[in-house]
Amino acid sequence: MNYYEAFMARAYAMELEANERYAQFAEQLDSHNNREVAQMFRKLSEVEALHAKRILEEMKWPSLPALPPAYAWETAEAPETAPFDGLHYLMQPYHALEIALQCELQAQKYFEDIVASKAPAAVRKAAAEMAEEEREHVRLIRAWMKKVPQPRPGWDEDPD
Repeated sequence: MNYYEAFMARAYAMELEANERYAQFAEQLDSHNNREVAQMFRKLSEVEALHAKRILEEMKWPSLPALPPAYAWETAEAPETAPFDGLHYLMQPYHALEIALQCELQAQKYFEDIVASKAPAAVRKAAAEMAEEEREHVRLIRAWMKKVPQPRPGWDEDPD
């Protein structure tokens, strides 16, 4: 596997992991009857699935190849994967957007770091395109956050 293929394999894995985590969050919030936020996580999952699909199509891979050590992230999970500890069964849409914003910023930084590295030109070019996509996602999420009410103090209090 060359450096470009290794990079694209990592990018695909990152998108796939984000897709799966958002889908898990949607299922959990559905089980707590928090349908509005579950739907928001479902939408985020769909966006990540589209990114993953686009990478597979571009690379003409039938599925994810084995992940190479090149371009590995520093933690057990990819930079764009939302942490489980951010989920709360009473969370509101604003909270879901906060989580998504943090994930997009982390993904943007991951790609920007590769752009600034000594990676081959084709890898840096692909990373620059993906960093720009993540910047656009950050802009969209920030705009969306302005349209969603911020949670009031005590939003996480459950009288039951």
